[in-house]
Parts: sequence; C-alpha cells; structure tokens
Amino acid sequence: MKQRKPIPAWVRKLAERYVPFADAASAELPLPRLLRLALFQAVIGMTLALLVGTLNRVMIVELQVPSWWVAVAVAVPMVFAPLRALIGYRSDTYPSVLGLRRIPYLWSGTLTLFGGLAIMPFALLLLSEPTPETLWLGRIGAALAFVLVGAGIQITQTAGIALANDLSSVEKQPRVVALLYTMLLLGMIASSAVFGLLLQSFTPSRLIQVVQSCAVLVLVLNLVALWKQEARSERRGARPAGGFADSLRSLMAIEQMKRFLWTVGLGTCAFSMQDIILEPYGAEVLGLDVGATSGLTAIGAVGSLVAFWISAKWLNQGLHACRLASAGVLIGLPAFAMVIFSAPLASAALFRTGVMLIGFGGGLFSVGMLVMAMSFPNKAHSGLVLGAWGAVQGVAAGVAIAVGGLIRDVVSQLAQAGLLGESLQSPVTGYSFVYHVEIYLLFVVLIALGPLLRRSKEIPPVRGTRFGLAEFPT
Repeated sequence: MKQRKPIPAWVRKLAERYVPFADAASAELPLPRLLRLALFQAVIGMTLALLVGTLNRVMIVELQVPSWWVAVAVAVPMVFAPLRALIGYRSDTYPSVLGLRRIPYLWSGTLTLFGGLAIMPFALLLLSEPTPETLWLGRIGAALAFVLVGAGIQITQTAGIALANDLSSVEKQPRVVALLYTMLLLGMIASSAVFGLLLQSFTPSRLIQVVQSCAVLVLVLNLVALWKQEARSERRGARPAGGFADSLRSLMAIEQMKRFLWTVGLGTCAFSMQDIILEPYGAEVLGLDVGATSGLTAIGAVGSLVAFWISAKWLNQGLHACRLASAGVLIGLPAFAMVIFSAPLASAALFRTGVMLIGFGGGLFSVGMLVMAMSFPNKAHSGLVLGAWGAVQGVAAGVAIAVGGLIRDVVSQLAQAGLLGESLQSPVTGYSFVYHVEIYLLFVVLIALGPLLRRSKEIPPVRGTRFGLAEFPT
C-alpha cells in the first residue's frame, strides 16, 4: 500500500499560525478527535443560552412568572458550583467496573441534562395556561427542570474537561482548554442567534418545540463527543496527603488572599446581577420581541471574546493584571449607565451597546483576576487558588442572579403601588434600581482593588509571555 507523504514543515507552520487551534492537536489527540470531544462544550453553551437568554425572558414576560422565582430557579444550580471539585476528585480516584473514569460521569451528566430539558416542556405547558390547581405543579416542575439542567452542566463540564486534560499532552493542555472555552462561547453565540430566528413569532408551542429539539441535540452531540474517547484502565488516582481543611487554612494564610477572593466575589456580583433581568428589561421597557432579546446573549458573548483578545495584547505589552481588572470595572460603569438611559431615550441601539460593553468589561475583569490568581507566590497551592477562584465566581454569580430578581420584584411592586412617589411609578423603576446597585458595587470593587494593585507592583509584569484564550481556563 502506498504510504502518504509527510506534510511539509512550512505547511504545518502556516497551519499552526493561521488555522485556529491547529497547534492544539497532537499525535495522541488529532484535531478531528479533539473537535469531536469539544462538542460537549458547544452543548453546554447552547443550554446556557436557552436558560439565561431565552427562558427567563419568556417566563417573566410572556408567562407572568415572578422574576424572583425565575431568578432563584436559575441561580440554585450555580450555587452548587463548588461541588465540581468533588466531582473531579471522584472521577480521578474512583473508576467504574469497566475501568473508565471520565466517561461514566460524562454520560450521567448528559442524562441528567437531557432529563431536565425533557421535563421543562411539560412545566411550560402548565405555566402557559395556569389554573389555581396546576400553577404550583408547573412551577415545581420548572424548578426541578432547572436544577437537573444545572447539575447536568456541572457534571458534564467537569468530567469533559478532565478527560480532555487526560488525553492531551502537558504542553498542549493550554491550547486544548482554549479550544474548549471557545467552543462554549461559540455555542452560546450560534444558539442565541438560532433561538432568536425560531422565536420571532412567539407561541408557547413553538417554545416547547425549541426546548425539545435542544434535549435531542444534547443527547446526540454528547454521545458523538464521548464515543471511544477514553481507554479502559484499572489505575486509581492517588489521594493527596493531608486534608482539605489544612490546605484551605494554608491558602487563607497567604497575604491578601482573603481580599482577593472578596474582590472576585464582589466583581462577579456586580457584573452578574443583571443577567436574569436583561432580556425582560428589553422586552418590557423597550418592547423588543423574543427573537431580539434572545440575541442579547450572543452580543454579550462577543464582547467577552473581544475582551480576551485585547487582554492578550495588553498583558503581553506589560500591563499589570490588577490594572486590567480595574479597566474592566471602569468600562462597566458607562456600560450600565447606557442600559439605564436606553429607557428614557427609547433607544434599542444604546441598550445593545451597553450589553456588549458589559460583556467586554466583565471579560477584562475576569482575565485580570485570573492572572492575579496565577501570580500568588506559593506554587504548592496554585491549583487550590484557581479552584477557589472558580468556586467564588460560581457562588457569587448564583447569589447575584437571585438577589437581582428579588430586588426587581420588590422595588417594582413598591413603585407601582405609588409608595416611591409619582415620578417613579413606572415598570422601569425596578430594573433601574438593580442597575444602579451594580454601579455602586463596581465602585466598591475599585476600592478593594487598591491594595491588590500595590501588591501587583511588586510582581514582574508578564511582558513576553503568552496570555489569551489559550491560557484562560473554563
């Protein structure tokens, strides 16, 4: 049989330079297999776009479900984000009878995700035609669906990323993680656009068809992603010496660690509190249809992608990470102001610009705080620092979403009852109050960043080192 000629070196070099993520492939994990594995991230992006970008708007505006209830339903799965460490630990140390470590968790997460999306249409049917006898059943069903979907996302993503790290070589792992994160954002952007097109003429039956289609896609795409990806092995991961509590106490003893984690939490709250009310704001205040509001998730994701690209340039030019995070906070201030002023000006364009800048500012803040997490001197705790960074982000986002929905409901009821004065007796008041709270939180974050900025001056800048999507963990 005729052997294939090797690819010339200059062709490989051009491909690695200009073909996205061509350098992430290796002999152990060729690019087609890697792209197939990355489908699980696209599935998660699609699911997040459906939950946060479409369903919350429909449930609050079209189905008249209280926003605090929807906010809590969306936030509860995020609060359990710290359990990802336990999921990863168990997949490391407890293989199945078949000798597989990651695939059983990927498959169980997929089934959990599918189960949540399968229950959701029946709950939406009960909510679309509520009666006193069935309203409570519809809300319980919707809450159960959100919890199952959130648990499925946590299990699937944790096991999938761990499997990708297992399959890739050490030098290729940053690029593999970059590809996975980019697939997540692309999944959010593409699915948000598709949801917007499909739901331009909104009906409850059309929404149910969209949710059912997503459930089928979750099952099919994740099955394709995990097919024959992991080899059987009887090896068990070794348990680390010492306990988790001792490691956590050592972590908290590091100088400025508590301030750093508090700053991460406050900044995440400031950028996340509006997530649950963004689409309802566009619908109720600016009169945008379901298709237009579903596209807002894509607009914010595009802003985040641009932020990651610019972060790479600025950090490579020697900008300190704390200044980068501060720049994201400063950009968030006019971004939220644009959203607030889009109501009296009745400007959808100003509203969309503000949404993109919120995604951009949030991206800069996240990258800056991540680089600071990597800069803490005790390398023995580097993994725990990154784990704490991710856990604080997840919990803060969940709490912020729930509080944002609750504040909107309480203030709106007070305003509509005339208790805040005649000038504030408007549906805009509740939304505007939340955005003002986020602006105040951003000022608090700027104050908290001050001592961290003084610490960052003692750390050499990252000039000449690569940082971008390749180094940003999911």
